[in-house]
Amino acid sequence: MANLLSADHDLDLEGELGTDDEEDADYLDEDEDEVMEDDGDEYYATPRTVFIYPPATTPQAAGVHLIKSGEFGRVEPKIKARKNNRNLAAVFNNRLTNPHPVVYKEDYAAVLSVDSSFFYTCSQDFRLHIYDTTAPPQRAMSRADVTQDQPQTTMNLNRRIQGQHGRWTITDANLSPDNDRIIYSSITSTAYMCSTKEDNPVQVPIPFHDSPGVHYGFWDSGPGSFGLFSCRFSADGNEVIAGGRGYIYVYDLLANSRSVKILAHADDVNSCCWADTSSGNVLVSASDDSYLKVWDRRSLGSSPKPSGVLVGHTEGITYVSAKGDGRYVVSNGKDQAMRLWDLRKMRSNGEYERTAHIEYGVPNFDYRYPSYPRPRYKAHPLDCSVMTYRGHSVLMTLIRCHFSPTETTGGQYLYSGSADGRIHIWSLDGTLVQVLDRTKTLPIQADPSGVEYSRTASRNNASCVRDVSWSPEQPVIISAAWESSRHGSTLARHEWKGLSKMTNSLQDWEEKRRQEQAETAESGSATRRSSRIQQQRLRRLLMPGMYFSVDDDDDEEM
Repeated sequence: MANLLSADHDLDLEGELGTDDEEDADYLDEDEDEVMEDDGDEYYATPRTVFIYPPATTPQAAGVHLIKSGEFGRVEPKIKARKNNRNLAAVFNNRLTNPHPVVYKEDYAAVLSVDSSFFYTCSQDFRLHIYDTTAPPQRAMSRADVTQDQPQTTMNLNRRIQGQHGRWTITDANLSPDNDRIIYSSITSTAYMCSTKEDNPVQVPIPFHDSPGVHYGFWDSGPGSFGLFSCRFSADGNEVIAGGRGYIYVYDLLANSRSVKILAHADDVNSCCWADTSSGNVLVSASDDSYLKVWDRRSLGSSPKPSGVLVGHTEGITYVSAKGDGRYVVSNGKDQAMRLWDLRKMRSNGEYERTAHIEYGVPNFDYRYPSYPRPRYKAHPLDCSVMTYRGHSVLMTLIRCHFSPTETTGGQYLYSGSADGRIHIWSLDGTLVQVLDRTKTLPIQADPSGVEYSRTASRNNASCVRDVSWSPEQPVIISAAWESSRHGSTLARHEWKGLSKMTNSLQDWEEKRRQEQAETAESGSATRRSSRIQQQRLRRLLMPGMYFSVDDDDDEEM
């Protein structure tokens, strides 16, 4: 658990931790293969190596406590999925003492619709693509079919919408709760909203700048012009929250006017969200200044200050996602850490202001390049996060993270894309449950019970998984990544066959997969079965993108 300091504990943090060479600073262990000497800011000015935090190998006490306490919400009991468990008393006791609380309606994913009926993406050419996830897959795309207008996938394209052009690219997009509208932002002060049901929908401008009704034109240049990096519909679909150059905004779609403007951060706001799906009063913003701030709209009139600050990251924050219960949020940081927060344990604004001028990150570090130098601090000294998850790479772009669906998994997993081309899935206790490799995925297919497509050849293309979406109805994950060697984006569907029969416990699914592997290997050594027969048996449980090698003469990797 994070070390919480009381609000009245007066600390001279600048004197204790404000310099690079203090002995009591929270340095990383010095037993790495390559130890970098601290020779001042010149060392950090040019990153010379890639530093990667190792993931936790054993469950962390804070995460275990969170799971057992019941405060996090419904976490599906795994005892029903244990094959060898014959303790019926324990089974019934578990059911009686752990009633299912209310399941909150949440905004589950950024790229899958709430009912999982379609999947949407946006691209640098300001086009939005909507795919039908319920239709059978189309034939695999050949090189002649590949164009820059459409990401490479075998999903059926339902609609392609040409959005309003802005600066550089579409920075964010979000569906309305009824799936009828989509809003998207760019590096301009105007977002746009359009229908998802029409082929050529009207692009409705949503201006967030200070001059209502004034549109500055193609490049959106003019007084008060700025870029938006995040936009989200409210739970009722009547408001939109957006974040940009240090500010967060709320736009009332019914009144057709901006209702909230907050100077929230000292740097760009990369992400923002609603903390809950009921009232819409609590807002959360995440910035390149390394802080998350919590805002209560009901108190903004009397005080323009945040209700609290979530302190822990040492570098800028790329994304924040809410569980939807008004209590828990998760964030990705350029310090290569994903952190889980409890809004009841945030720091006061006074504590934040006493340390806001101190720099705990790596000076001159630029996350856009695939290199992260050895950091000076594991976390901010006032870290108030509940849990920290490591092992992925938050570089090159604004990598996103999410909670797993409440309806099918109890929200017991956290997952994120990664600049190393993989999808990382953690248990609440901090341990990595699975790592999926995008370069070894099978072609996308829609029917879980259908025949398998032939496996694609292994690719060594450098890829970066920016966003991942976990279906709330099926044991399926869809990821979006861009590959430098292909000069384009690809979509991949990853499916756990049989997971729904195991109460959606990835741990049990992994255990069964390992047992199948051991049984097949033993059978193969006894009967000398061919490698192809062994692979056919194992593929029933093998999830696309996972590493596996058959222990035979060919030692072929699936």
